[in-house]
Amino acid sequence: MKLLTEQNRKDLPELYAQDGMGFDAIAHVKFFDPCGSWTWYATEFDGEDTFFGLVCGFENELGYFSLNELQSVTGKLGIGIERDLYFDPQPLKNFV
Repeated sequence: MKLLTEQNRKDLPELYAQDGMGFDAIAHVKFFDPCGSWTWYATEFDGEDTFFGLVCGFENELGYFSLNELQSVTGKLGIGIERDLYFDPQPLKNFV
C-alpha cells in the first residue's frame, strides 16, 4: 500500500501551519499498525519526509514522525504500516 498519495500531499498543511492549535488541529491522514496498537494522525507535512501530529502508542503525544520510518516497519506478520483509506479529517481532540 502506498502510504501517502498525491492527494494526501496536497491536503496536508505545511509544517507549523496549525502551530499553537494543540488538540484542535485537524488530522488529515491516519496511519496504523494492523498487527499492533500504534496509530499516527498526521496534521502537517514538510512535503518530503517529516510529519507532525498525534502519536498513539504507549502514550498519546504530539510530535514529529517520519514517512521513511513508517515505510520501513514490517510488523509481526510482515504486514507494514497502513493508511486508513476511509479516514475523514477531524480534530485531534477526537482521539485523546
